[in-house]
Amino acid sequence: MDIGVISVRYARALLKSAADQKLEEQVYQEMMTIAKSYLEVPQLRHTIDNPMLSKDKKEGLLLAAAGEKPCQLTRNFIQLVLKEDRENVLQFMANSYITLYRKQKNVIRGKLTTAARVSAQTEQKMRQMVESKTNGTVEFETEVNPDIIGGFILEYDTFRMDASVKTKLNNILNTLKK
Repeated sequence: MDIGVISVRYARALLKSAADQKLEEQVYQEMMTIAKSYLEVPQLRHTIDNPMLSKDKKEGLLLAAAGEKPCQLTRNFIQLVLKEDRENVLQFMANSYITLYRKQKNVIRGKLTTAARVSAQTEQKMRQMVESKTNGTVEFETEVNPDIIGGFILEYDTFRMDASVKTKLNNILNTLKK
C-alpha cells in the first residue's frame, strides 16, 4: 500500500476519535510535537525503524517524542501503530493529522519576517489583518532577518507581500541596469 494512503487513513481515524472525545486541539499539539521531534532528531527515525528494538522501547521513545504528558488517545494511537507494525509511517501520520486538522478548523500558517524584532502589539495587528482576510485562525511565526535591511515580508497561505528595503533596492538596481 501507498504510504500516503496509509498515513491519511490513520490520521482521519485519529481526528475522528479526537473529535468524539473533544481532544482535537491536544492531539494536534502532540502530533505537531511528534513531527517536530522527527525533524529535529533524525536519529529517531533510524531508531524507530530498527527491527531489533523492542516494541516497548519504541513506545517509550514515541511517547517521549509526543511531549510531556500525552493524552490517553495519543497513547492508544501509538500502541495501535506499533501493534500493526506501521511505526515506520508514524511521521507521515502525524503530518497528515496536522494537515487534516488545519483544513477542518480553517487554520492558516503565516510568517512575518522583519529586519528587527517587532513588538507583540505589532505582531498581533498583523495576525488580525491576516485573520480578517482569510476568515480563519492564523498560526503566526515571526522571524528576524537583518539581511532584508528594513521593512517586512508577510507570507500566508499562497500570498506573499514583500515590503523589504532589500527588495526595493534590488528593483531600483534592476531598473537602472535596463
